Amino acid sequence: MKSKVVDANTALASLHDGASLMIGGFLAVGTPEDLISEVLNKGVKELTVIGNDTGFPDKGIGRLISAKRVKKAVASHVGTNPETGRQMNAGETEVVLVPQGTLAEQVRAAGAGLGGILTPTGVGTIVELGKQKITIDGKEFLLELPIHADFALIRAHKADEKGNLVYRRSGQNFNPLMAMAAKVVVAEVDEIVPVGEIDPDNVDTPGLFVTYLVKKGVSSNE
Repeated sequence: MKSKVVDANTALASLHDGASLMIGGFLAVGTPEDLISEVLNKGVKELTVIGNDTGFPDKGIGRLISAKRVKKAVASHVGTNPETGRQMNAGETEVVLVPQGTLAEQVRAAGAGLGGILTPTGVGTIVELGKQKITIDGKEFLLELPIHADFALIRAHKADEKGNLVYRRSGQNFNPLMAMAAKVVVAEVDEIVPVGEIDPDNVDTPGLFVTYLVKKGVSSNE
């Protein structure tokens, strides 16, 4: 089997202008900072970025926002990154705000092969604009469609050489969901161990979903 362990440059070799990226993390906890650095190094632009939030101006997804590489951001909130708000208000970047639980479920639906989810969240608010409403047992729900991406950049604590992943504490957040919802999944990990060293009961994301592994701290020219 071809090794999944590569450097960041190789893992993101097919990244292109206009690509869609899911990036794991919650306020930059569980965000793959080395992979974001490689995205910046590649110079790609006009990206669509999907994440829980846009981090901070100098951390997490916020680094891409600050560098003006993002055309559209899909997130549950942007309050910790004033630059996102500035770009949104200036019409420089499109920002789509999605209720946090809805966003998680839309990503999960993509990974599970579902046609969408039904949620009461947002009914009667601007969230429902342009969306289909379905009534079940007298209660209205919004049909929210799955969210897919070209790439998922995720952060894990440990992996074996086949790509089976283990997350650490709150770093688990959006990472497992996103690992199932993109065409190319790149995991930045602290440690890579031989196959068999991770108890199957402890595997959070099966290696089947992972395209490439990048060891944290290993530069692209090593």
